[in-house]
Amino acid sequence: MKKADIVNKLKSLDTKEALDFLIKLKEEESAPVEHLISKYQKKAEEIRKEIARLDKMSYYEKKAYSEGIQYIAGIDEAGRGPLAGPVVAAAVILPEGVTIYGLDDSKKLTAKRREELYGEIEQKALSYGIGIVDEKCIDEINIVNAVKMAMKTAIEALRPQPELLLIDAMKLEDCPIKQQSIIKGDSLSISIAAASVMAKVTRDRIMDKYGEKYPLYGFQKHKGYGTREHIHAIKKYGICPIHRISYIGKYVSL
Repeated sequence: MKKADIVNKLKSLDTKEALDFLIKLKEEESAPVEHLISKYQKKAEEIRKEIARLDKMSYYEKKAYSEGIQYIAGIDEAGRGPLAGPVVAAAVILPEGVTIYGLDDSKKLTAKRREELYGEIEQKALSYGIGIVDEKCIDEINIVNAVKMAMKTAIEALRPQPELLLIDAMKLEDCPIKQQSIIKGDSLSISIAAASVMAKVTRDRIMDKYGEKYPLYGFQKHKGYGTREHIHAIKKYGICPIHRISYIGKYVSL
């Protein structure tokens, strides 16, 4: 086979099929494809390691499935610390045995990768819900209660309703659904990691729109967090309608 034909053939094959094809080609035609075999062997090893990582992150889900629980929702939030904008929570029910390569705590991922994963989670999830609590409510009831409100809203949006909640480092009172709080859960549970990505992307999109509405503050860049640039803008221009009054008193006099 000509090199161009080999390359075109490889495009239609997954990693394992490509390796089998190249090895057979080398054996039957003595084709000089050692470099391609090495490339796909490396790729296969990367996939093996990723599957092992995701399998480890599925410990809590597998344990629940073994106990007869079918619908497991991962819950996480984004926006606890910023000086402006809402807090957003997401709840995600993934199907048993799902594989989403690269899924991880949203803080470990680039913005581009989060967007890619958002689309894949949206497509593969059995159900997902989003809860949004704005900055005025945060000022009124405090951030902890606002996070819990957002999480409950996200859970209520799920269809079917979950039988178990895996929550990142939080416990929800007055919730009839069985729940488990997991410290650093966005790195230890695929369901919570999926919720982490959904919440972060949703909030970033909201802050990007606020950046267009209030261009003096640079919300597209820092998403409302207390960066030097953001604090400087607050001191120079004052606050805007989406700032959390309860957060910024230590930076400026109101």
